[in-house]
Amino acid sequence: MSDEFRRRDFLAGAAGLAAITAAGPIRAEEAKPKPILACRDPHLKETLKKDCWSAMQAIGAEGVEASIDDKLALPGLFHPETKYSAADAAGIEKLQADMRAAGRRISAFCMYNRFDERPDFEVEWCGRAAKAAQALGVKAIRIDVVPHKLKADQFLDFAVATMKRVMEATESTGVAFGIENHGHVTNNPDFLQPLLEKVGSKRLGLTLDTANFYWFGHPLSKLYSLYETFAPRVVHTHCKSIKFPEDQREKQRPIGWEYGKRCCPVYEGDIDFARVTKILLAAGYSNDLCVEDESLGRFPADQRCEILSKEIKHLATCLA
Repeated sequence: MSDEFRRRDFLAGAAGLAAITAAGPIRAEEAKPKPILACRDPHLKETLKKDCWSAMQAIGAEGVEASIDDKLALPGLFHPETKYSAADAAGIEKLQADMRAAGRRISAFCMYNRFDERPDFEVEWCGRAAKAAQALGVKAIRIDVVPHKLKADQFLDFAVATMKRVMEATESTGVAFGIENHGHVTNNPDFLQPLLEKVGSKRLGLTLDTANFYWFGHPLSKLYSLYETFAPRVVHTHCKSIKFPEDQREKQRPIGWEYGKRCCPVYEGDIDFARVTKILLAAGYSNDLCVEDESLGRFPADQRCEILSKEIKHLATCLA
């Protein structure tokens, strides 16, 4: 990350972020159904169940964020007899049938992009993934928009141009793309604001990771103003939390300070998910509340299914 970004006051950008919504929200203004309760696909194996569908049932998840690779395989959806893929009509039909049988759905695809290393391929891959999402009724695709090759101070112009290409390549699908706020660049409102404004597409929004702004160093009380500012642009979520010592919650902490031992299940952390949910609903959000728990590895394997179940129940309570 360049000195240009480091010099900026992380908090100063929050007040000016209202301009993001000037072009209008991503979603239409009519009444929306409430978000469904979902889970990231890497967590499903932590339940120790025989397949991804029984894993979702065990924890009470109605949907899943499914990782999709550059061949359109879905490796996180596991089954003893089936390897799921959205690469062709037969694969899509099989996946649709199994989702119907299980009474579950895919709320989002998750792509792991490297736009500045292979831009032409990434744009083409986004196009294929969006067509698969359209066929499966997947509302949003989580994407990485972070520099791997370019310097951070060169990345904004590149990201704007590339996201415009992605929007053009996927226009016919109507599928939304959610940039996750994570790492040193997209957790910075001073980067996200001009990126969203300059691309100017209602289909380009945010995969809101509730804890990542906190990880970045923003004080707890500032998180909710960030959520409110970006809520009209949220198309997908990662619901996770951190529990900092009380004397650290309102400080501007170093990026990533003690995250490994402070991340925790959503029902134990500092973030008020009833408040988060209220903010999202007020903005018309309707896709998912998707659990991402990066603390699971600290717990015994036979406890993880129950932890995930408690997290889903906690979010259900907040949603109610």
